[in-house]
Amino acid sequence: MKIRAHLYAQLRDAANASYLDVDLPEHSNVSALLETIYELKPALRRFDKTILVGAGVEFVDRNYRLKPGDEIAIMPPVQGG
Repeated sequence: MKIRAHLYAQLRDAANASYLDVDLPEHSNVSALLETIYELKPALRRFDKTILVGAGVEFVDRNYRLKPGDEIAIMPPVQGG
């Protein structure tokens, strides 16, 4: 299945891309998506402990099961002021 992962802030800069289209097996979860992204863009792995992942308008954890056509947001921690 095809998943589009949007990258924000320093993640976008580290990957030199604002999004990645990733092909994953059916029933994959966010963890599988992230591992595939780290294989494609190894510079992103250093952010692994702090990134936030969203599906639609909700933050999701790494066990979230992806659906075909999902657009996933991958971002650094949100800071407010």
